[in-house]
Amino acid sequence: GQPRRMYVWTEARAGEGFFNLAFWNLVASIGSLILTVGVLFFLINIVVTARNKERAPLDPWNARSLEWMTSNPPKEHNFDSIPHVHHLDEFFHRKYEEDPVTHTMREVATAEQVLAELERNADQHIHMPSPSYWPIVLATGLPIIALGLIYSIPVAIVGGLIVLYAMYGWALEPSVAPESDFDTVSGNGASGNGHAVGASHG
Repeated sequence: GQPRRMYVWTEARAGEGFFNLAFWNLVASIGSLILTVGVLFFLINIVVTARNKERAPLDPWNARSLEWMTSNPPKEHNFDSIPHVHHLDEFFHRKYEEDPVTHTMREVATAEQVLAELERNADQHIHMPSPSYWPIVLATGLPIIALGLIYSIPVAIVGGLIVLYAMYGWALEPSVAPESDFDTVSGNGASGNGHAVGASHG
């Protein structure tokens, strides 16, 4: 390695050929300068973008794949209803079709029109997965394991037991909320003993 506070490279210290430390020190110095310029441009971009906010359009890249076929920003559940996929590039084929005469692709719908069609056929009662405490319990055990491996094996064992306990609880947790957690709507629209229409924590 390079001794501390070395700024003058004598021939005896630098080495020869591929292992010439003076050359590689120069390469590292130039690389750090390039990284500094790159970070500077990134920070400038942040400032300019923050001052001149422009909302990105729904389909800025004229994209082809399915992940661009949802709203911007995407909803927590991505799609209100699972889209039926008929092509490898489903979004593209919903926007374009082949002209039977010229055999070229022509636009038949914009991204906004595709999204509007999806939302017209969407399920209006989206139920998100029920919240769970087990993931954060599992995550708590991981740093305990790491600290235990550094300082004390018994501590790592405790962390491992926490992780196993969380995995066990998470695996056996019901995939849907209990019936008592659902809001109900009576005939006049107020909460009552009607049918369950959505989860209070969904």
